[in-house]
Amino acid sequence: MGTLNAPPTAARQTPTAASAAARAIVEIRDLSLTFQAADRPVVALDHIDLTVQSGDFVSIIGPSGCGKTTLLRVVADLEQPTSGSITVDGMTPEAARLKRAYGYVFQAPALQPWRTVERNVTLPLEIFGIAKAERARRAAEQLALVGLTGFERKYPWQLSGGMQQRVSIARALSFAPDMLLLDEPFGALDEITRDHLNLQLAELWRRTGKTCLFVTHSISEAVFLSTRIVVMSPRPGRILDIIDSDLPRERGLELRESLRFQEIAARVRRGLKEGHSYDD
Repeated sequence: MGTLNAPPTAARQTPTAASAAARAIVEIRDLSLTFQAADRPVVALDHIDLTVQSGDFVSIIGPSGCGKTTLLRVVADLEQPTSGSITVDGMTPEAARLKRAYGYVFQAPALQPWRTVERNVTLPLEIFGIAKAERARRAAEQLALVGLTGFERKYPWQLSGGMQQRVSIARALSFAPDMLLLDEPFGALDEITRDHLNLQLAELWRRTGKTCLFVTHSISEAVFLSTRIVVMSPRPGRILDIIDSDLPRERGLELRESLRFQEIAARVRRGLKEGHSYDD
C-alpha cells in the first residue's frame, strides 16, 4: 500500500521545537449547542471547555451520538454554537475557514469518481484559483507524502478504501493548512488496513508538526495516535476527562503491548464506563 515519505528537512519539526513553538490553536470556553428538533430541543454539547495547542494530536472519543462530530464541525464553522466562545488560531471559526487554516477529512473519502486521483487532490486548489503548474506540483508533493506516487492517473474506483482515504488526506493537505480536522476517517476499514493507516498518520503528524483534531470510536486508535485524549459522555455531550499521553512520539504497533499504553487505555475505558457509555 506504500508508505509515507519524509517531507523536506526544513518542514520537519522535532519534539523540542514543537514544544517550544506551542501556542493555543483552538480555545473553547463554556460552549453549548442545542438543536431545535421537531418535538423538543436536543442538547448536543453542554458547557465544553477545551484548549488544543499547536502540534498536538488530540483525539475525541465517546459513544455514538455524544457530539464528537458536532464539536469538530463547530471548530470547522459548519455548526454554530448556541452559547459560549471559540477561537481558531486567534480568529473566529468563520475567519479561520476563510483563511484556509484547516483541512477537513470526512468519514467517507468523498472523492469525485470522474476525476483522477491528481485532480481530486487539486480540486480545492482549482477553486482557489491556483495556477495549473502549481496545482500539479502540490499534488505530487502531497501524494508522495501519503505514499501514493504513481497513482496520479488512477480513478477512485481503482483504489482500495484505505488508499481512497489517503487521497482524501492528501487533498486536505494540498493548501498547506496548519491544522487537520479528521472525522473518524478509518472507521469503515478493516482492522489490518486501519492499523496500517494509523502508522502512516502517526508518521505524517510526527514529520509535519501539523495540529490534529481527530474523532474516533476506538480506544486503541485514540491512545496510539494522540498526545491528548478527550473522553466525552453520552448526550448531552460533556467532557468527562482529558488525558495527557506521555508515550514517545515515534510509535510502532508494538507500543500497544506496553504497560504504559495499557494504563492509558484503561483510564479511557474507565472514563467511558463512568459516563455510562456502555449502558444499553
